Amino acid sequence: MKIKQRIDKVPGGLMVVPLFVGALINTIDQLHLPFIMNFLKSLGVAPTEEGYYEFLKIGGFSQALFKDGALTLCALFLFCAGSQMNLRVGGQALKKGVLLTTSKYLAGLGTGLLWGYMSDPINGFLGLSTMAIIAAMTNGNGGMFAALTGQYGNRSDVGATAVLSLNDGPFFTLMALGMMGANFPIIAFVAVLLPILIGMILGNLDSEIRTFLSAGESLVIPFFAFTLGAGMNLSNFFNPEVVGAGIALALMTVFISGGVMALTFKVFREKSVIAPWAEASTAGNAVATPAAMAAAAGVASSTGLMTAAEAQTYQSIASIATAQISIASISTAVLVPIAVILADKYQRKRGIDGKVEDHSINEVKVNAKMPPTDLS
Repeated sequence: MKIKQRIDKVPGGLMVVPLFVGALINTIDQLHLPFIMNFLKSLGVAPTEEGYYEFLKIGGFSQALFKDGALTLCALFLFCAGSQMNLRVGGQALKKGVLLTTSKYLAGLGTGLLWGYMSDPINGFLGLSTMAIIAAMTNGNGGMFAALTGQYGNRSDVGATAVLSLNDGPFFTLMALGMMGANFPIIAFVAVLLPILIGMILGNLDSEIRTFLSAGESLVIPFFAFTLGAGMNLSNFFNPEVVGAGIALALMTVFISGGVMALTFKVFREKSVIAPWAEASTAGNAVATPAAMAAAAGVASSTGLMTAAEAQTYQSIASIATAQISIASISTAVLVPIAVILADKYQRKRGIDGKVEDHSINEVKVNAKMPPTDLS
């Protein structure tokens, strides 16, 4: 039936399609249609606390995996993703990775802060929260970056992927919210980031462990995506405000973060800007960040460093932020390849080949100017 091929044709499909399927089933559950509830009741399904019968709350392994497993599956994904963070990279690749990671983060942080200051950090203009903006703009699609730089860039561009993998997950968003005054205790950082750290240590200590865990980085995605969707209602996606906010978020990610990264490359004398535009995306992984933030807020609330009302604020916007980031992820998956193609055409007209390392270009120019050597 080639289901996987069809899913792969959808931008960010491995994340987005299961998310929508989970949201669809949960939406049907929340309608509480009598014939469905009667069918479930006839099977012996236990009612919920409210007295309803739902597909996703039948108990056992099914409910544990498809309804209640979001945080566990997200943690497993972060563990596997951490194991793929290679700390041994070449000098030029390291430089580009640091430039991209730093400038993308600062662009997302600055935009989020400005957006929250000019409107509201929780429910700002277009319904965008500071959390959603930072999560979407600081998390790039590593797979897309590798593919685009592999086709249009050079070796050090592709090598920068090892550093860029550090932005996978909720770390930068959690750090940004902490700098903005959210009272996340140290244990909240540890609780969220420990799976990444342990995975990163193991993956760098043993290449066989890294290889073993590499499958988990993609294998877990559709499962935690489904469980995140199982906590959402499709009305979130068909809400014009959410759709508009998601598209606006995508445009900010591409043009603001892409522009800042390209400018940073020029400041540091990098001729090709293929890598900055290839990184100007929202990762499908970023969809899980609001759930991680909600979990961190719960930890903060239990320690007394955040009031229950403050924690509830983060938890209440998690669903909307997830929907907005999902739309941004799909939109940037379409926009970023176009941006890279345009950037490639633009710089080729100016004699810059993105596939050639800058030092190689310089060597060619120097050699071209040198007179032939007299060997007589």
